[in-house]
This record gives sequence, structure tokens and C-alpha cells, in this order.
Amino acid sequence: MPTTRRQRFIHGQLAWMLATALVLALLGSLSYELFFVLSLIGLLIVTELTAPLNVTPGWRRRLFWLIAIGLVGFGVIVIRRILEILPPEVLPI
Repeated sequence: MPTTRRQRFIHGQLAWMLATALVLALLGSLSYELFFVLSLIGLLIVTELTAPLNVTPGWRRRLFWLIAIGLVGFGVIVIRRILEILPPEVLPI
């Protein structure tokens, strides 16, 4: 039973990522940053949709670290984008 739930989670995440890559490729806007952000959103959605009601298995507790690393990566992307938008005279470099 736990293996089935784990496989369902992995299949859901892989399906989300493949669909994301396909849609971005069809729209002509496939980039690493956009794919990463949309995959992180998919990870959060699949994690919530497949969450057990009563007991949390050990492998799901380790997802916290993967999500935390993903959110740090998202923060880096946001900061880089903000720095690209700001005019050069605003930054004291």
C-alpha cells in the first residue's frame, strides 16, 4: 500500500512536469527558470492532493526539505529578476 501511494505521487509529479514542458514548448517560452517555478508549483499541488489523512509516512516528511530547497531557489530567481528590472543607479555597486 505505501508503495502504491509513493508511486502515485511520483507519477503525478512526472505528469505535471511533462505537461509543463510540453505546454511551454508549444507556447515557445520554454526556459529553465519558468520550468523550475512551474515544477515547484506542481510539487506543492501534488503534495497537497496526495496527502494522507491520518499518518504521515517517513518519505513524505522528507519532502519538506525538497520543498524548502525549491522555495530558496524560487527566492533566488525572484531576486535576480528584481535586480534585472531595477535601474543601475538604484544599486550601490
